[in-house]
Amino acid sequence: MGNAGYSAISSDSRVRILHLLLERPERTVSELCEATGLHANTVREHLQRLMDGGYVVAATEHRTTRGRPRVLYTATGEDAASSPVAQRKAREAAIRGDLFRRLWPATSTLAEEAVHQLDALVDDLEGAGFTPVVDEQALTIDLSPCPQAAAGGRDVRCTVHLGLMDGVLTSACGPLRAQRIRPSERPADCVVQLAVME
Repeated sequence: MGNAGYSAISSDSRVRILHLLLERPERTVSELCEATGLHANTVREHLQRLMDGGYVVAATEHRTTRGRPRVLYTATGEDAASSPVAQRKAREAAIRGDLFRRLWPATSTLAEEAVHQLDALVDDLEGAGFTPVVDEQALTIDLSPCPQAAAGGRDVRCTVHLGLMDGVLTSACGPLRAQRIRPSERPADCVVQLAVME
């Protein structure tokens, strides 16, 4: 389980930074400062928290000329290198999930890799303060009520959250991807639709 109450999307500044990194990876601190209007130390602090959570990775720029290489930041996900932190968290969630299933056996129609992906995603969501309810048949995760629904900028926040969830699934290595978030009939409810990718 992650840090109780901590969520990468609980801070508007982190949401803006993640949105920028999802739009275009490999950004520098100075680029993020310019785009957000935040001080460099504030951006670095947010980036460190996001890297500690496994949502962002840093890589040193490969230079063929003289000069100090820049550090480039990228949100984890399908097109990005996976975070070692996210991979470790996914392995630990799979171990806990396997132990739970040994104690309380249940049948699943999903492949083992997909089940382990769900373990990682549920663990991440619970650590962020959500109470996810998984429907394996429909490949949905109910996040009702969504603790982020009352926050401003819901469209951007949902886009970022979808990218984060897809990054968790990618780090867990399997066929599932987060496809979309759709609102329910109640404003505080949302449902994550997953898809099996071939």
